[in-house]
Amino acid sequence: MPASSGGPVGDPPDDVLIVGGGHNGLVCAAYLARAGLRVRVLERRGVLGGATVTEEFHPGFRNSTAAYTLSLLAPKVIRDLDLHGRGLRIVERRAQNFLPTLDGRSLLTGEGRTVAEIARFSPRDAERYSGYAAELGVVAGVLRDLALQAPPNLVPAFDRRAPGELLRLLRLAATLRRLDLAQARAFYDLFTRSAADHLDGWFDSEPVKALFGFDAVVGTYASPATPGTAYVLLHHAFGEVNGKPGQWGHAIGGMGAVADAIAAAARAHGAVLETDADVAEILVEQDRVAGAVLRGGRVHRARAVAAAIEPKRFYAMVPQEALPPAFARRLRGWTCGSGTFRMNVALSRLPSFTALPGHDLQDHHTAGIVLAPSLAYMDRAYLDARRFGWSREPIVEMLIPSTLDPTLAPEGAHVASLFCQHVAPALPDGMVWAEHREAVADLMIDTVERFAPGFRASVIARTALGPQDLDSVFGLTGGDIFHGAMTLDQIGPARPMLGHADYRGPIAGLYHCGAGAHPGGGVTGAPGHNAAQAILRDLRRRGRR
Repeated sequence: MPASSGGPVGDPPDDVLIVGGGHNGLVCAAYLARAGLRVRVLERRGVLGGATVTEEFHPGFRNSTAAYTLSLLAPKVIRDLDLHGRGLRIVERRAQNFLPTLDGRSLLTGEGRTVAEIARFSPRDAERYSGYAAELGVVAGVLRDLALQAPPNLVPAFDRRAPGELLRLLRLAATLRRLDLAQARAFYDLFTRSAADHLDGWFDSEPVKALFGFDAVVGTYASPATPGTAYVLLHHAFGEVNGKPGQWGHAIGGMGAVADAIAAAARAHGAVLETDADVAEILVEQDRVAGAVLRGGRVHRARAVAAAIEPKRFYAMVPQEALPPAFARRLRGWTCGSGTFRMNVALSRLPSFTALPGHDLQDHHTAGIVLAPSLAYMDRAYLDARRFGWSREPIVEMLIPSTLDPTLAPEGAHVASLFCQHVAPALPDGMVWAEHREAVADLMIDTVERFAPGFRASVIARTALGPQDLDSVFGLTGGDIFHGAMTLDQIGPARPMLGHADYRGPIAGLYHCGAGAHPGGGVTGAPGHNAAQAILRDLRRRGRR
């Protein structure tokens, strides 16, 4: 047993240790510290923010290294923690999404332009769009409400928590009663069907379906024809920017500005935020969590420990004999791996697309640029990755945040984020990503080149992160940006598993506050917010006892 402690002799233990200084861990810390608890965050890396960071990747060029755009961050978290007052500024895209096709056509969506753009491909689809958007908006509004509360938790009938869980179930029923029968059917469909089936029921045009279907495979190692991908589409629709539902934007200064503002809130309320603090073991004494041991031997004792990192990674730190066998068995089946290849690119000029030529700044340069012209194209990309290790014709979403934030690049130059799919989390036939990363990065650049000739010549520098890099650098197991697949068996009451959807682990004093808990992935702050409420209730109850 290590002999050293986390502070001067005689210091009281912390109330709560949070393992992982990503945005959810920081949100949880800020809420707990605001309530007067002694809180300490332990972050393995030398910088806070987890995957929500801004870093210089080439002299003079800075970009959001992993997470790269903003919509899902809960407005309540922004208000409660006064993130705008702490420097967070979010700017809206001038257009929402841009999908060029290889035959020189394009779709450019956004306020006041979507219907007319769809009509150029299909007048019938244009007529149907308002119904599709209204239905999606209603269901996304319900999900927005549910994201900031724990889902009903399955517990035995005579468990002391049963009355509270029954009340939670009744509140859920009351929320769903806002839906009429048609909306309730849509709600069910969006949770169970494939995105392809759902979109086929609304639209005829392949580019139109591709534009909306891209959200169904973001960060998901699946085809849009896979059942459950309609939910992933819905998950990306419940956000808002500056009070506008469904919009996407950029944080000035990159995604690190989000983490910086949350960290400032946590510090202002007294939380201690440690970097280069790699946790080796979670202490369990007398069937209760007692603290954490860092690599090197330093011990931090605490009344509670909350995991902001991916569940399977966290529970490897917990003494296995302390875990109930059923919990450990379910955890072994926890699925991670999102098929993501992430690039940051320094550009000498803006790309000129065959569909919308010109290197001067235009609205489509500020949009999410989707390079995947059909659902069939996306399906082939997935099947390729399963067979060969990566897609021969990959899906690429490109964002150029410097079009809205000039602080990221030298004057006249730009930075681009390339979010690329599909690649296999583990390559077949014993291949390793370190030996193929640059060849795949070349493929991604060539894919953009097909839609924007001259793009390759504009590349000054680039960095590439494959699944194993995302795993080793950011702790995203299998490169999974969601801390676990957003499949039907790993969402809602089953996230991370039935019986533990209330942010409480299987050991007293142990909690989940990361994206492996409800409502899941994305820069939402919701798991951190919700877990903080559970921790506060339990510690106050324990204090009264």
